[in-house]
Amino acid sequence: MQAIRMRYFPALAEYIRSGSEASLFEATEIGKQLQDLHPEDIIAVHEESMQMLVANVDSEEALRLYSRSFIFLIELMVAFRFRVQPEQTSEQRFSEMRDMLLRSHRSFRMVKNKYENVLQHMDSGIAIFDADGMLSFINLQMAKLLDIPRTTLIGCNLLDILSHSRLRKSTKRVILRLYKETVLRRSRYLEFVDTNGRVLLVTVTYGDQLDGDYLFSVKDVTEYKQIEQTAYQNDKLAMLGKIAASIAHEIRNPLTSIRGFIQLLKPHLTQLGKEEYSRIILTEIDRANDIIYEFLNSSKPSAPMKQKVSINSLLKEVILLSDSEALMKGCQIQFETYDEDLAVSIDVKQVKQVVLNIVRNAMDAIGDLEEERSGRIDIITKREGRDAEITIRDNGKGMDPVTKSRLFDPFYTTKASGTGLGLSVSYRIVRNHGGKIRVSSNTGEGTEFNIYLPLAE
Repeated sequence: MQAIRMRYFPALAEYIRSGSEASLFEATEIGKQLQDLHPEDIIAVHEESMQMLVANVDSEEALRLYSRSFIFLIELMVAFRFRVQPEQTSEQRFSEMRDMLLRSHRSFRMVKNKYENVLQHMDSGIAIFDADGMLSFINLQMAKLLDIPRTTLIGCNLLDILSHSRLRKSTKRVILRLYKETVLRRSRYLEFVDTNGRVLLVTVTYGDQLDGDYLFSVKDVTEYKQIEQTAYQNDKLAMLGKIAASIAHEIRNPLTSIRGFIQLLKPHLTQLGKEEYSRIILTEIDRANDIIYEFLNSSKPSAPMKQKVSINSLLKEVILLSDSEALMKGCQIQFETYDEDLAVSIDVKQVKQVVLNIVRNAMDAIGDLEEERSGRIDIITKREGRDAEITIRDNGKGMDPVTKSRLFDPFYTTKASGTGLGLSVSYRIVRNHGGKIRVSSNTGEGTEFNIYLPLAE
């Protein structure tokens, strides 16, 4: 059996790769030389070979390879059945032909069932429409994505699916968009975010590659996108670090000298009645120094000097610091906890900076409402597995998807006087503590930040 495998696999691989007549001739030769084997054994060798060939290809390529492999298998099986035999009567030959067709049919059904079983349990959703637009195959994952039983979908066309009583409106919109982009515009790939926040990648193989069929594959790529986004974010922060290291100190030193000389000139400017000039110059120098400080801090936040503290106590301090400013901007800060004993090991100064950044952004978002409604900021703590979860929620103006996607980018800001460094620094600090930070927001509905910090052991 091992010798058969060693000859079968390269011959099959060569035929699938080239489709040459020489490869089919090799299939015939192998079939003629097989002795004392049951057809099921040959099919088992074929199945093993195919599993190796499709191990590292995507679903649509696997389907194409399986389809092509049938020709090789049929050629081999025909040669296997008609290898050298003793003389037979017409009746005997007819009887053998009938048995052979029956066995071939059973073998084909078994192979077909195996291939369908592979497709059924893939992590990608698979749907195949025939040339007439009828759904001929759909696997469990695709039915799960549509949230409709498979048995009610087979044999449906697109219109039948869109009018299905169990199809959600959000899914219907996605299907219509998919039809427009892939069938009408012939786009091969489409990426979208579903109502659960998952990033789904749709791949389409068109009819000219599948004998008139259309193959739709849907894969959840959320984790890949998160990894990609994290890598992209880290690359930008690394670039920011190089820029900061090279120019920040060089700017800070002359500013210090200028500030000193302006202070020396201040009495002379006062005599000339120009004291206001010195005040403006000093204020602008201090503002430039603040920007440089943020710049340096964002490029390389110092390693956290951790100590065990109560996260609720820290947040109460932040609320005391922010309360008066919040009242001036027409909003109230409310604190609530579901666990009084949440202890974390953190750098108090750094985490306080993170919370202050987010709270001040919330106050600015509420201030932009221009008294449409009374402002409110809720700060909530609770235990979430092995983390302490801090939720900071406001009822401000919210964010559009573009702003939300670039929120932690260095230098990205929607404020006229902002540096765009506050949240990128916050992101870095939380990551340095082994935590996570997430945000959800809709325009006109407010924003919610969720910070997760590991509990102290």
